[in-house]
Amino acid sequence: MRPPPEARLDAGTVEILKAHRRRRLEDLRVAGDSWVDTGHVFTTGFGLPISPDTLSQLIAKSIKAYNEPADNAEAPEFPLPHARLHDLRHVHATLLLVAPTGWGTRTPSVTLRVYAHVIRRRAAGIADVFAAAAAQIEENQADEEDGPDPSALAPR
Repeated sequence: MRPPPEARLDAGTVEILKAHRRRRLEDLRVAGDSWVDTGHVFTTGFGLPISPDTLSQLIAKSIKAYNEPADNAEAPEFPLPHARLHDLRHVHATLLLVAPTGWGTRTPSVTLRVYAHVIRRRAAGIADVFAAAAAQIEENQADEEDGPDPSALAPR
């Protein structure tokens, strides 16, 4: 049975996942008997879980590298704002919650407690904000520009 169209991954995402899988298999080969099979998708070179602090530091470094290119390249017109791993988790969860996927946490009461503000805002017109942002993103992708106008993301 094939997944519904909205659940299918685009070709770029599939390639990223395949490349990650190849790196993991190489890590496993190099680590040999030292590999610890934790079942995690993202691990250290020995199979151990990556510390959340490591990911938070990586996010901060990635944002800084994007905003302040080291290779004398021009800084982006729209720099990325500061974001913590926790912030990105909530952005991701919120986008899934408002998308027509039926996503939620295992316990509906948790979803409602943590994301009730999103549900209320959505009912108050937040869907229009996302539609405007999506339209702006599509326009920019068609024109191959750097990204959406940040004002498209702000409620009016």
